[in-house]
Amino acid sequence: MLARMLKSIMPRSLYWRAALILFVPVVTILLVVSVVFIQRHYEGVTRQMTGNFAHTVEYIRSEIDALPDAEAAGDRAAQMARAFDIGVSVLPAPAPELRGDRIPFYDLNSRIVLAQMNSTLTGIAFVGVIDGAVWLRLDSEHGLLQLIFPLNMVSARNPHQLLVVMLFSGLLMSLVAFVFLKNQMRPIRRLAAAAEAFGRGEIKPYHPSGATEVRAAGQAFLQMRRRIERHIEQRTLMLSGISHDLRTPLTRMTLGLSMMDHEPEARALLSDVRQMESLIDRFLEFARADLAEEASAVDLNALVDEKVAEFRQAGLDVAVAPDPGAEQQSLTLILRPQLFTRALDNVLANAHRYATRARVRLWQEGDSIIVSVEDDGPGIAPRQRAEAMKPFVRLDAARGASDRAAGAGLGLAIVADALRSHGGRLELAQGQSPGLGGLEARLVLPASLRAAPD
Repeated sequence: MLARMLKSIMPRSLYWRAALILFVPVVTILLVVSVVFIQRHYEGVTRQMTGNFAHTVEYIRSEIDALPDAEAAGDRAAQMARAFDIGVSVLPAPAPELRGDRIPFYDLNSRIVLAQMNSTLTGIAFVGVIDGAVWLRLDSEHGLLQLIFPLNMVSARNPHQLLVVMLFSGLLMSLVAFVFLKNQMRPIRRLAAAAEAFGRGEIKPYHPSGATEVRAAGQAFLQMRRRIERHIEQRTLMLSGISHDLRTPLTRMTLGLSMMDHEPEARALLSDVRQMESLIDRFLEFARADLAEEASAVDLNALVDEKVAEFRQAGLDVAVAPDPGAEQQSLTLILRPQLFTRALDNVLANAHRYATRARVRLWQEGDSIIVSVEDDGPGIAPRQRAEAMKPFVRLDAARGASDRAAGAGLGLAIVADALRSHGGRLELAQGQSPGLGGLEARLVLPASLRAAPD
């Protein structure tokens, strides 16, 4: 329970976690030194000074008590006042009542002084602090002996210089530590930025720097990036070579079968050859998804409207529906145009194959920009949605479909890869709109891709 609560309030970034690890012990030590050591020093010195002054008070009272009458006692009190530089007087009875000031909770010195006076002296009629001075009344042979003296005479002064030096040096060292910590975090941030950009298909220049461990991680990242680039290049070359080698015999077969189109068997074989050509095109489309493409500013609204118009001409009953309650606004994102267009085209093509009506919505929700395509087709069962986004996976509905729906099982895989390369994701769900209870494909993009205004 405590661990979960601490985890919820702890900072997420490594920079602030490292700052906490660095500064929490330092602040704790400063507080312990200030509260325990310094306060105990105040208390000990104040008690000692108050105890010493109590002996002076006893001496003054003994001198007053030794005199024969009140007049002589008053003269002796005046002499004592000049000698000790405090207020000393003998009050005739009845003396006016006094009420001490209310001591604030943080004024520990006054509390210690009053407590020490009460425990050391006898015959105290009144002791309190009034206007920053200690007023003390004692019983004597000639009436009440009143002494008025400043509080700092019997208490240790706060070592403000020590506190100022501690605060100034602590702030200065904290600033220096922040600068060093920021310099140590910068190589980690550069590594994270390079890795994130590579995940989106961008190759950012990166040179390992920083501490030994960070340099080792950077070198490992560069080696991994080179291996992945070689793998992508080899896969693309392999698929391109296979497609090139297959197209020549397929072209010859197509020409030969075209000359025999009067034969029923020839027409069936020609249909198979065209399906093989379509499969090769899909394989190449899947391979091209990993090829580097320069990102540029794209008007997402215009792109969606253009693709919807194309599929409407192809026979799909599809329209762009505004999100209810949302203000229509232009969404210009930094995208890889061909890759994202291919992803949107595949989603609409699926709706065209398996449905008769579809609806497209575009809106921003929190930190995400969502393009939703709902249709009235058979949909995909929840347990099969994760499998549907894997390459070369065709569900039972697709395997049993007609030639019109034949494919290689790469449509949604291409969409998922395209969105991952933009830092987004593909979500599959059941449509919730009336009459569109089939599949809902959500193309989710991070709002950080929005282009900065000119």
